[in-house]
This record gives sequence, C-alpha cells and structure tokens, in this order.
Amino acid sequence: MIKYPSKIDKSLYKDKTNKSKTFYGLNPEIKFCRRCTYSNQKPTSEKEYKHKKNTKKTTLLFDIEGVCSACKVLERKEEIDWELRKYKLKKLCDKYRSRNGKYDCLVPGSGGKDSFYAAYKLKYEFNMNPLTVTWSPHIYTNWGWKNFNSWIDSGFANYLLTPNGKTHRILTRLALEKLFHPFQPFMLGQQHFPPRAALKQFNIPLVFYGDMNAEFGSPDDYENPSRDKKFFSSSKNTDILIAGTPVDELISKYEITPQDLMPFMPLQENDLKQKKLDVQYLGYYLKWHPQECYYFAVEKGNFEASPERTTGTYSKYNSIDDKVDDFHYYATFIKFGIGRATYDSAQEIRNGEINREEGIALVKKFDGEFPNRFLKEILTYLSI
Repeated sequence: MIKYPSKIDKSLYKDKTNKSKTFYGLNPEIKFCRRCTYSNQKPTSEKEYKHKKNTKKTTLLFDIEGVCSACKVLERKEEIDWELRKYKLKKLCDKYRSRNGKYDCLVPGSGGKDSFYAAYKLKYEFNMNPLTVTWSPHIYTNWGWKNFNSWIDSGFANYLLTPNGKTHRILTRLALEKLFHPFQPFMLGQQHFPPRAALKQFNIPLVFYGDMNAEFGSPDDYENPSRDKKFFSSSKNTDILIAGTPVDELISKYEITPQDLMPFMPLQENDLKQKKLDVQYLGYYLKWHPQECYYFAVEKGNFEASPERTTGTYSKYNSIDDKVDDFHYYATFIKFGIGRATYDSAQEIRNGEINREEGIALVKKFDGEFPNRFLKEILTYLSI
C-alpha cells in the first residue's frame, strides 16, 4: 500500500519575500538562455535507475554569455563536415552489414518521425537490414497506433514488447507517488530494452538511436558517436531503483516477479564484456532536423500528425503516441518550471522555425496546461 503524501507545510508560503525552498539541487536563481526558451532548471539525461526523491539533478549548463549548452551544440553542428560524417557512417555500415539478409542492426522507436527516418535511411540509403523494436506506450493514442502500423507497412519488421500490464501500472503509480515522475518506468524500458534485446535475444551487434542527448543540452560528448553505457548498463542489480524503489522491495512488498521486472532492468556490465555491443547515435553521422524528419516520414511512410494540438504545447507531430505523455510534461512543469511548450519551442528556435520572441509567447500561452484531454483514462490507469 502506498502511503498518503505528508501534509504540506503552509508556513513556507505565507510570506512571498521569504527565500524559496529548492528541491532536486536546483539553482535557486532562475536564468534563461539568451537564445532559446530553456532555463537553468532543465534537467539533463542521467541514469534513471539511480533516481530517488532526494536525488540532485544535473542541469543545463550556460556559458559566460548566458547561452545554454543545447544552443552551443547548434554552433558546433554548423562547423561539421557532414559529408565526412556520412562517409564514416557508410564505413560503419560496411563493417556490420549482413551478407545473407539477416538483421544487422537494431533501431528502437515508436514509428514516430525520428525512428521512421532512422530506419528508412539505414535500410534504403545504406543498405542495412534493420530490425525495429518498440517498447509499448502505457496507453496508445489512436494516431500513435496508426503511425506505428504505417511504419511497419513501409517495409520494416518489428518486435513490440508490451510489459506485464499490472506491473507497468504499479510502477507508474509508484513513480508518481515517490518521484512525481509518472513516465519514469516507461523511460527505463525505452533505455534498457533495446540493448538487452539486441544482445541477449537477437544477437545483433549494432544498435542505432536517432538524435543525440547533447542536442538537448545533456553533457554528452558531441564528438563521440557511441551512446554512453551508463544509460543501459549497471555494475550490480542491488543498486538499481525502479520508480524510486529498490528492486528487492518491489519483489517482496509489491509481489512483482523478477521476470516481470527484467524488461525494465539495465544490462549488467559483465554482459557487455562477454559479447560486443556497439550502440551508436545516427544523429552523429546525419545532421538531425526534427521537422525535416516529420516531412520525410509523411512523404515516405504516410505518417500523420495528431488531429488536435497536443496538451501543453502548440505542436501536433512530436511524441504523440502515448496518452500519459500529457501528464508527464505537466509533472515536469510543476517540478522544473519547464513544460512541453518549452521543450518544443527551444528546439524549433535552434532549428530556425521560429524566433525567440515567438517561442516565449508560445511558452506563456501553453506551458503548464492541465492535462484534461485524457485525464479520465490516465487516472483509471493509475487506479486513482
């Protein structure tokens, strides 16, 4: 049984002049990037299986001119010789390409614009034989399910893993209660399942993700095409937390079996020593542009944008397959002051679709919008 949250200390809110209490190790002085709509409160990618309620977050870095690390990456992208990078990708594919038609690379994704672009490019331009794999959303949107099937119908084999539904619901509820992060178990599955499937299930030596974490301000090395193993492997299972809860507690207290937890778990470092697994970012080799990926997916794969604006933002084509997504971005707004419109506008400012003034206006209009759209289904899923 999950304990009811403790009472709110109302004394913290009596006097607006009092210094605000900060959480997650966030900077008490909020600063915004001079070029986009990101603030210094934005968390960067880290090992999700280490997170608990009092974990201090690593956040976006700013230079002395007040420019965030995501915008600095854009500067670097303009200096890169993309023809040379494309040549390097060709050589990498030559190294791993199957000679007998067997799958030679694995492409994780939902059938959204980015995963469609990645799989299509690898198969039809670089003559690879990709197996696509998908970690199932909590609750598919109608258009997300349609796009997923359009992806497959465009000429791709797919392995869809839907974890034990009861287990996923319990973990999502726990993540909400303990971390106010209802998307965390899903993210663990997204991060851990594809490398595990490649290594242990399909014996495929090469995995391609799409855009790099560094594009969003994470302190990854933009000059390194490999995905850091810390995102999908661990030295020992005893240190792993899922939904802010130790694995042994999930088994003993919530009666979740080790087998049902397995898809959420990272690989062990010893697994990677025994068998080679090369996990790469396609965005290192190809200049990634999300809106161009969208147009590409529409043209080549009948991808369809959502028929309605996504809650909390102005866009219709980005991350639209899971109904719980709305709640996830509402939670990030409450915790970090960064909602979905901030994520979308910052990216579109960097890519030249809108300017900063337009981005700020969109953030003010849409960020923090309450997720009424699928609320009844989300609450039912969470048993609330």
